[in-house]
Amino acid sequence: MARPYWSGQIQISLVSFGVSLYTATESKSQITFHQISRSTGERIRHQKVLASAAEGEEPASAVEKDEIVKGYEYSKGQYIIVEPSELEKLRIPSKHAIDVSQFINRDELNPEYIEKPYFVLPQNDLQTEAFAVVREALVKTKKVAIGKIAFSGRENLVAIIPAGGKEGRGMMAFTLRFANELRNAADYFRDIKATTINEDSLELAEALIAKRSAKFDLNKFQDGYETAVRELVDAKVKHLPLPLEEAPAPRPSNVINLMDALRKSIGEAPAAAKTAVKKPPVSEKEPPKKGIGIVKAAPAKNGAKPAAKRKSA
Repeated sequence: MARPYWSGQIQISLVSFGVSLYTATESKSQITFHQISRSTGERIRHQKVLASAAEGEEPASAVEKDEIVKGYEYSKGQYIIVEPSELEKLRIPSKHAIDVSQFINRDELNPEYIEKPYFVLPQNDLQTEAFAVVREALVKTKKVAIGKIAFSGRENLVAIIPAGGKEGRGMMAFTLRFANELRNAADYFRDIKATTINEDSLELAEALIAKRSAKFDLNKFQDGYETAVRELVDAKVKHLPLPLEEAPAPRPSNVINLMDALRKSIGEAPAAAKTAVKKPPVSEKEPPKKGIGIVKAAPAKNGAKPAAKRKSA
């Protein structure tokens, strides 16, 4: 198992227990690019130099890594130096403990708040009992614990939620965005034109959603861009024709028959086809239907009998 990203206490009123957080995500991209000089084909190397050199002048010599410190610009061109040791000594309780300030309902944790996931485990066997009791209480009450945690040079809002449902053992921690980091949705959505919903279209849309609904399996989804880049790189290495886009991107049409598109999507015939259904022709051998009589030949005038049928030779 990897080393924990953070270790400390979860504090809920007078209850506390030790936990460790592990990063829950990792980069799986196998294609990496370097910056190359087009003219020479050599790789570019970046150096950190002093910014005091005027434009057009020769850059100053590179600055060594141990000479670089953090600085805050309190006035134009004026900086104060902040040492790493000074940052380490900042009085931030959340560096060592997640103080749970409240609990919320799960449906209040909107996706746009979530930033990054972490696995939460008890630090050792002595912490497991308190860990398990709090986890089970969160499962039964369907609540999420909200607190703050400090790492990576900042304090983060964090949500703690049971992982794996009733049968699971662990918990998840999600760092959240603060309110001032989220743009105002109303600034973007208020210009959407109000429209009346057609009930027939709504029913067809609901039927389409029901038809395409399935249990979510993340393993079914792959990074198509990564695959396409790999094919491009392989073709260039082997001097093969470059793969081209199979079809141009579809252009949105201004004339859309929404009802027909919905019907076709769920496998129904379009409305025009439904109204133009022809009746099947009646077969000659088909017996007459009820209510339809057999018309007899009219008697000849002046009492004459109808002509007898000619016998065959």
